[in-house]
Amino acid sequence: MNTKLTLTIEQSVIEKAKIYAKSRGRSLSDVIESYLKVVAKEEEFSEEKVSPTVMSLKGAFKAPENFDYKDELKKSLSSKYLK
Repeated sequence: MNTKLTLTIEQSVIEKAKIYAKSRGRSLSDVIESYLKVVAKEEEFSEEKVSPTVMSLKGAFKAPENFDYKDELKKSLSSKYLK
């Protein structure tokens, strides 16, 4: 269920965030929701040994809905080892 949320944010930050979201084909609400999901789960990740570099990449990639990780991995490994 989606719920409306009112935030108070500096205008310059909002403008930059809108540009960021638009350049990635996402809505500002989607970007903020993704960020909040990451923040909410941050404690779970902090328990594991994850480098700051990996943590900074969290949420940077949004795979297409039809993305098949296992199929892509199979193709990649096949092309690497079965030349």
